[in-house]
Amino acid sequence: MPDLRLRSDVAADEPAVSLDAFLEQEEAASVRIEAGEDVTALYPHLGRLRLIEIDFPKFRDGRGFSTARMLREAGYTGEIKATGDVLVDLIFFMQRCGFDSFAPDKPFDAADAQAALTRWQHVYQPAADARVPIWKLRHG
Repeated sequence: MPDLRLRSDVAADEPAVSLDAFLEQEEAASVRIEAGEDVTALYPHLGRLRLIEIDFPKFRDGRGFSTARMLREAGYTGEIKATGDVLVDLIFFMQRCGFDSFAPDKPFDAADAQAALTRWQHVYQPAADARVPIWKLRHG
């Protein structure tokens, strides 16, 4: 399976540039964030961005989850793509943090990806997605 995209709009067609290069260019609309980079530097520019790629150098490096959540909480509504060592069993949680596309180093099996995204009907806590936690469904 090639990249997995959970959006219905047209994908950005320009390559993502590094954070430093993005901050030096006024015409760039796609940026790549490496683990440990300060995503808050993008906040003044969120309106011009169509795509933010967040790299996972190793699957156990969870900083990308926080980066995506910070971007969504700052109001970014464009595409956030997880790249690198992305595991299919984590894409449900990545989607909850704000990721809506995935470009893993090792392609996902389509059935495995679908199963991972639909495995849990209910969630326990609020996140960057619009899902209502089960406790709120039960108790209003």
